[in-house]
Amino acid sequence: MQATAYTYDPGTRAGSVLLDDGTPLPFDAAAFDAGGLRMLRPGQRVRIRTEGDGAGRRVVFLTLQTFPDPQAPAA
Repeated sequence: MQATAYTYDPGTRAGSVLLDDGTPLPFDAAAFDAGGLRMLRPGQRVRIRTEGDGAGRRVVFLTLQTFPDPQAPAA
């Protein structure tokens, strides 16, 4: 799934993304660290993986759009 980086705090390595429908979705340091990134700027397109539904939906993986998701199904 794709999204756009919206906020990022380098101190906590947490922030939020905007889904393509404009819905904000927060991410924590574990999701940021899972993608192997060192920095993130608002406006960057990112690849995310989520778990849960509704209010319990959360980002569990975040990386740049051009980087692979190691758990994505093979094409």
